[in-house]
Amino acid sequence: MRFSFNRDSSEDVDITLTCASPLSTDYLVERYPLPEGVAQAYRYGSDVLLANQDLSVCTMLPPLDPMSFSVLSNQVFYTHAARRQMLQLHCATVDDEGRGILFLGPSGIGKTTQAERWAQYRGSSIINGDIGLVQRTDEGYVAWGTPWHGSSPYCLNASVPVKALVVLKQAPENRLRELAGFEKVGEVSGSVFYPTWLEDGMGLCTDTLNHLLTDLPVYRLDNRADEEAVNLLAAELDRIS
Repeated sequence: MRFSFNRDSSEDVDITLTCASPLSTDYLVERYPLPEGVAQAYRYGSDVLLANQDLSVCTMLPPLDPMSFSVLSNQVFYTHAARRQMLQLHCATVDDEGRGILFLGPSGIGKTTQAERWAQYRGSSIINGDIGLVQRTDEGYVAWGTPWHGSSPYCLNASVPVKALVVLKQAPENRLRELAGFEKVGEVSGSVFYPTWLEDGMGLCTDTLNHLLTDLPVYRLDNRADEEAVNLLAAELDRIS
């Protein structure tokens, strides 16, 4: 597989990820050849991924859990992405007339529902419903679609410049306000997936997050997930455009 981390493909990375086949099953004992250059191993549940030092060549033992390939392949990708000023966020991403909006919050808060309201009332495209990738570039911040989408069915192979981040809260009335300072940091940092398996993973992501929070507006939207909530946020984004 090949991952491209820039639109001009100047930072393509070739990654070999294969699933091993057992050499024998005598006495129900399976034997696997170790790939050349193995330097580290990762485990998800009972499943194992073997990799060289920079995770460019990886071998996965036959998975027992169907989720394992998705989780471990995402880990391989994020290893390379974090080093290219990319953050993985627990969010839903929509493309509204060429401007990207990221809806953040814990599971069950209504991220996918909010994205669906924007698709319903404004014709916005849902790039991803659960796992967002945002990259800092010389031109600004870009949200990327990926094959990984968690519990949501939405995942488009698309990208969009990011306009704003929106922290969702369920409420009986719709209210919108821009966040600042420690509240801004606290509300967003909890939605970041940190590659803790990397020695410098926390530092890489914290640095990218600091730039993101400095350069982009972050809002809190208390909402009923209705058309009024969509219009309230849309009017604010139109104002700052």
